[in-house]
Amino acid sequence: MRAAVSSIFASDAGPAGVHVRRATANDLDAIVALEDAAFQGDRISRRQWRHHLESLGAGVLRAIHGRRVVGALLLLFRRGARSGRLYSLAVASGQRGRGIGERLLRAAERAARRRGVGAVTLEVRCDNGAAQRLYERLGYQRCGMRAAYYEDGADALRYRKSLG
Repeated sequence: MRAAVSSIFASDAGPAGVHVRRATANDLDAIVALEDAAFQGDRISRRQWRHHLESLGAGVLRAIHGRRVVGALLLLFRRGARSGRLYSLAVASGQRGRGIGERLLRAAERAARRRGVGAVTLEVRCDNGAAQRLYERLGYQRCGMRAAYYEDGADALRYRKSLG
């Protein structure tokens, strides 16, 4: 089964010298550092990242430029569910605006389709306009709101995209 999970997260090399592929345990330190730098709160712990890297119910992608991890994405799959859940998408601050988030998201959508998942859902902070614009540009539609969703009390917008 591990080989099947690996194959749905095939490598993706792009024109900017950024490569997207399934993350491995070797990427753990860099992914944790990226998460800690990207988010003030609601961070995924090292232990949780390690678990997700080994889980058949999660997909962890990373974007690398040279030897540096510049982006990471966590997509969760529940057995029997018809949708995957984008749980985290982080891009290094100096690399934002270069299409790395979009490349990670498109790779995650391809992986979800190969798993037979018909949609991807996510939550995003109401004050994160850049992320909202990215999701909307890629066809995600607002489908709700969650009040006081984040640990600092910030609200979240819910998004969904059909992959059919």
